[in-house]
Amino acid sequence: MTDRIWKGVLLAGLSAALGVAGGYWFAHRQGMDGMPGGMAAGQSSSVPDNRKVLYWYDPMYPQQKFDKPGKSPFMDMDLMPRYADAEADDAAVSIGPGLTQNLGLRLAAVTRGPLSSNLEAVGVLTLNQRDVAVVQARSAGFVERVYARAPGDVLKADAALADLLVPEWAAAQEEFLALKRHGDAGLLAAARQRLRLAGMPAALIERVERGGKPQAVLTLSSPIGGVVQELNVRAGMTVAAGDTLARVNGLGSVWLAVAVPEGETGGIAVDQPVEARLSAFPGEVLDGTVSAILPEADPDSRTIRVRVELPNPDGRLRPGMTAQVRLTRPGGQDVLWVPSEAVIRTGRRALVMRAEDGGRYRPVEVRLGRESDGKTVVVQGLEEGQRVVASGQFLLDSEASLKGVVADAVEMPTSRTMPVLHEAEGQVVAIDKAGVTLAHGPFGTLGMPGMTMTFPLANAALLQGVQVGDKVRVAVSQTDEGLQVERLEKLGGRP
Repeated sequence: MTDRIWKGVLLAGLSAALGVAGGYWFAHRQGMDGMPGGMAAGQSSSVPDNRKVLYWYDPMYPQQKFDKPGKSPFMDMDLMPRYADAEADDAAVSIGPGLTQNLGLRLAAVTRGPLSSNLEAVGVLTLNQRDVAVVQARSAGFVERVYARAPGDVLKADAALADLLVPEWAAAQEEFLALKRHGDAGLLAAARQRLRLAGMPAALIERVERGGKPQAVLTLSSPIGGVVQELNVRAGMTVAAGDTLARVNGLGSVWLAVAVPEGETGGIAVDQPVEARLSAFPGEVLDGTVSAILPEADPDSRTIRVRVELPNPDGRLRPGMTAQVRLTRPGGQDVLWVPSEAVIRTGRRALVMRAEDGGRYRPVEVRLGRESDGKTVVVQGLEEGQRVVASGQFLLDSEASLKGVVADAVEMPTSRTMPVLHEAEGQVVAIDKAGVTLAHGPFGTLGMPGMTMTFPLANAALLQGVQVGDKVRVAVSQTDEGLQVERLEKLGGRP
């Protein structure tokens, strides 16, 4: 039984070893012959001796050139030759039409035009503070009755709140009725004016004039429909003229308070359309407009509050509900852009595969701007009307690396004040001579997820006042050596 087990183990080990050896041979043949199916058609594993060799290279590090054959210092494989007759094709990858179809390559045009952008944020519903009615005592009196109301109740317009007895009104109304019986129109008009100045509502004066009897009890009611915010009346209490007895907030419309990062507020304007989606109403989109951009920024979150007004005719929207908000910012000046899926981000730079005639594809380094709705602005590296690979570009990029094709670097800005900055928030983990180590969130404009890494500093003075554990907002730029911190700002206190 033991011998059988050992034989099984040996057989499994031998099979694994053969699989590894076969995989290494297949990978090496791919490195020599290109992608399967004739990606590098025309190359052969056996090359005539009379072909001139320009240099040798490792397909995994094609930028490094060697003047003689041998083992690669990077990988356990032989260096590959680059021949003089292949130099004309050195900067491009060529594939046939059949393989193009099999790989599912899809091309997209480099387009120029205004690029609108959408901003996604989260908001919280609050009451519309402009739609507020205050109920006050116009004259001193006594509360005779309080109706069954309480803060938080939703009322209709003209809903009764309390009955208020105003003794001084009784004498004024008796005088008014006496003048009415006398029949002097001038004196009657003067008496009516005194009743209004005493704080008596016009409806109550009409009731007194029509009924011929004094009406010293006033029923206080809600001027508008909405939610009761304050109710400061109790049966038997005495009130003075000007006392606030109730406060009602209308529900015909509500405010949506949206926290927008301060770097994203440049394209937001009053009356801009907004779409809101609430978890309480799945699948439903509510349309609103920006009613105000508040003047102060939150020093902890580095956000600015944008106020959005949403109609609420049926009263479904209640304060405290959260919503996903989408603000559409119209495009400004014309910019050059490509589909975001066409961009290959290596961490140090960005590339696209530019399509040329005859089934040739050339890697091109590009400088990028902002990204929105699946489109990325190209600042440098492409021209309008050119075509780029939007699907399958990673296979072409791999083949270019195997062939030693290197993309030309774009010219970087000469001024230190003009780098393209990419921002994120994070926490300082360590500070040393190498720079600052940050546990940062995603850099959206770089397509870079959150992680912990060390960044060099453009200026050592950026660390002034910054300590390990501080929450910060960091802005980085891309350089030849990688990402570099251009701006570092503290965000409030430590967590």
